[in-house]
Amino acid sequence: MALRTSSSFLSSTSSCSSLCFSFNPLLFSTQRRFTVSLSRSRRFFAMSAAAAENDGIFTSPEVAKSFDFSNEERIYKWWESQGYFKPNIDKGGDPFVVPMPPPNVTGSLHMGHAMFVTLEDIMIRYNRMKGRPTLWLPGTDHAGIATQLVVERMLAAEGVKRADLGRDEFTKRVWEWKQKYGGTITNQIKRLGASCDWTRERFTLDEQLSRAVVEAFIRLHEKGLIYQGSYMVNWSPNLQTAVSDLEVEYSEEPGTLYYIKYRVAGGSKSDYLTIATTRPETLFGDTAVAVNPQDERYAKFIGKQAIVPLTFGRHVPILSDKYVDKDFGTGVLKISPGHDHNDYLLARKLGLPILNVMNKDGTLNEVAGLYAGLDRFEARKKLWSDLEETGLAVKKEAHTSRVPRSQRGGEIIEPLVSKQWFVSMEPLAERALEAVSKGELTIMPERFEKIYNHWLSNIKDWCISRQLWWGHRIPVWYVSGKDCEEEYIVARSHREALSKAQEKYGKNVEIYQDPDVLDTWFSSSLWPFSTLGWPDESAEDFKRFYPTSVLETGHDILFFWVARMVMMGIEFTGTVPFSNVYLHGLIRDSQGRKMSKTLGNVIDPLDTIAEYGTDALRFTLALGTAGQDLNLSMERLTSNKAFTNKLWNAGKFILRNLPHQDDTLAWEALLAHKFDKVESVVKLPLPECWVVSKLHVLVDEVTASYEKLFFGDVGREIYDFFWADFADWYIEVSKARLYHSGDHSVASVSQAALIYIFGSILKLLHPFMPFVTEELWQALPSRQEALIVSAWPPTSLPRDIDSIKKFENLQALTRAIRNVRAEYAVEPAKLISASIVANPDVIQYISGEREVLALLSRLDLGNVNFAEAPPGDANQSVHVVASEGLEAYLPLSDMVDISAEVQRLSKRLVKMQAEYDGLMARLGSSSFVEKAPEDIVRGVREKAAEAEEKLTLTKNRLNFLKSKVLIAN
Repeated sequence: MALRTSSSFLSSTSSCSSLCFSFNPLLFSTQRRFTVSLSRSRRFFAMSAAAAENDGIFTSPEVAKSFDFSNEERIYKWWESQGYFKPNIDKGGDPFVVPMPPPNVTGSLHMGHAMFVTLEDIMIRYNRMKGRPTLWLPGTDHAGIATQLVVERMLAAEGVKRADLGRDEFTKRVWEWKQKYGGTITNQIKRLGASCDWTRERFTLDEQLSRAVVEAFIRLHEKGLIYQGSYMVNWSPNLQTAVSDLEVEYSEEPGTLYYIKYRVAGGSKSDYLTIATTRPETLFGDTAVAVNPQDERYAKFIGKQAIVPLTFGRHVPILSDKYVDKDFGTGVLKISPGHDHNDYLLARKLGLPILNVMNKDGTLNEVAGLYAGLDRFEARKKLWSDLEETGLAVKKEAHTSRVPRSQRGGEIIEPLVSKQWFVSMEPLAERALEAVSKGELTIMPERFEKIYNHWLSNIKDWCISRQLWWGHRIPVWYVSGKDCEEEYIVARSHREALSKAQEKYGKNVEIYQDPDVLDTWFSSSLWPFSTLGWPDESAEDFKRFYPTSVLETGHDILFFWVARMVMMGIEFTGTVPFSNVYLHGLIRDSQGRKMSKTLGNVIDPLDTIAEYGTDALRFTLALGTAGQDLNLSMERLTSNKAFTNKLWNAGKFILRNLPHQDDTLAWEALLAHKFDKVESVVKLPLPECWVVSKLHVLVDEVTASYEKLFFGDVGREIYDFFWADFADWYIEVSKARLYHSGDHSVASVSQAALIYIFGSILKLLHPFMPFVTEELWQALPSRQEALIVSAWPPTSLPRDIDSIKKFENLQALTRAIRNVRAEYAVEPAKLISASIVANPDVIQYISGEREVLALLSRLDLGNVNFAEAPPGDANQSVHVVASEGLEAYLPLSDMVDISAEVQRLSKRLVKMQAEYDGLMARLGSSSFVEKAPEDIVRGVREKAAEAEEKLTLTKNRLNFLKSKVLIAN
């Protein structure tokens, strides 16, 4: 029944007049079309031959030892060229839409990308196969800070500074860089199998998206939700821009705690307060000193004035506030509201002035007096030296503190009060909270709802301006000669702004645009609807695909991106921008550590793909639990690469055991078997009925898990069925049908079952492992179209629960016999006799599969007996109980030479006893137990327990064998 090689196939098909078909036409260079009237079987094979023109794209398991990872790119390009990634609007139905979290245009693929691409592609491929018009919207983010930093570094290597070029020329250079390198991340995402509609790919600085950003700013400003003011922000001295909280990373770092005397005005030399600070250079910005009102040590100083050191006698009030921690440092707090987030909030509560001592580049300004112009860290050193000279330095000590660093440049971020543009968030947050409470938006896992609600309930206004040149320019113009804070114009263009200015101030007015750009997250928050055509809500894509179905992203940006998209979507479209939010965790190394270059534990996805294949990587990533961090190990990848090979080998086995292509009668018989009706399933032989029933149960379970987005469950359910049920059991069962039955009808039903089940497995697994499943699918004669667009298996198909239980009894019996063979070290090739004892009903179905039982258990088919009572030589047999009412008796003489085995075990028992006695002697020694390290003693105890267990088992077996020798004698 082996399939012919490609050369014989070509010769046979060229002369074939009664039936012309192909098993894997993509292997052969042929363009034949079918022009004759075909029977049902001929139509079946005509469908297979339809893909013959795709020669060279796929490789059949028949000719390849294993799946070749290099084929992945060819398969991907073929999918894309066929238009499979585009939504099929003609199918009708409710669209399924996923907006891709746009990666930075500066990005290079990392495991975080691999995770979101895998999960989103699973959703997309599943819903595409379910027949829904499916759209995955791809794009990239202009990444204001990151991109500007990359280009500035490139220019620095040329000896050029940004300021030397000017804004227009610098922006031009950034666009040139983007054109040359900006597609890197997109091409890398494609290597992961992302089935996005790349014809709809968008960039956040595209004309249409830029128009949406301007429109959003204007509408928010018109409603009074955007305002300008001076407030505390995270400041990057190197980039000289405000940065968002998300772009600040905190790390525990060794530092110094400085203790400094603040003398009390009007007091004696002994009247002073000692403060402890990690940033003494900010003392020039002190506007008060505070103590806890319950701290009796300082009660006498409350209401007096303290003299700020090295400020030529500047006085600040000594206040009391319960915010001050009595146990930190000395319990005295210097309040520098211009340079500390907590001090800023405290100063606003207490009505204190704000004093800024720092320039935008991190140097001290004129407020610092003699220290003006010094870098903040240089000033710290000089300041401490001067404090020591003047006797105001008490001491300094090592201290570990939480240091804020720029995610992009790595420099220490400076809290700084700066004039910026802000969005009032409370009105927007209220509606976003309602969306979840009313069930309009579902967040998965559910526990993140509490975090979402907490953040939105305590939301702060959003600083949306950045002091950069790359990005969306703020659509605000100022009138020359007028107060910038009072007189400004918000407009969609320079022309519109000038017209407004002329209308108000006359024809000769001059205007200039705000130099700042908008925070990248501002444009990203408009992503789902602006990508689909908003603010033109009549756009076809907007009408058809908005709101989107699922937003999938990392839980670490729930607040910074997801919540803001919800708020903006409701504000501008009146609708929540997506129905579901699915959050994944971080990818960590095998030890649970965050991946970092410093630790040297970064795993590169592209290197992983080259070694293990995309499918193995995707399957590994998808098996995690939603919202939980995933520890990625090479062992998991190796295991799932083996899973890929197991699939391939299963396909190889099936293809090699199909009827010959010109055996018309065999194919007619094979195609006559159906598995979608109750009457057809219950008529199947027991193994086929079992495996088809198990498959139908699996389809229901897997489909339900896909719908709930329980992808870890999906992967485990398919893996267990394929490996444990199909590969380990049914394929082995089928060998009895194909090689030993001699009955073509029995072989035919097995071949039909193999094709049906394997094809269904490929469909269920395709969203996880798209490449190997498509390659295998193309080799099956039953395929009608590409797997990527094939129909999902129907649910609620018939299953026979009774047959499942019956076959499980057969499995239990097989395992029991295998265990005995292993226990007595019976050679694999040796066939043994067996007496199967059970009630008549069980005997009927077990005996009906005697060939299967014999093959799987390595029994001598001619000496397998079935009875309702034990055999006469039962006392010379090993008795095993498979399940209630099902037993087996295996003659010892078939398996071992009893006398020789008794001698062997007796010698082994002596050696084992000696080893055990030695271990117990060590444990009986008080000097060993008391003096040896605890882990050594524990190890000896564990070895002793294991030795005792083996000793008992060997004694029991020896006694059993001795009893058989006595009986025989």
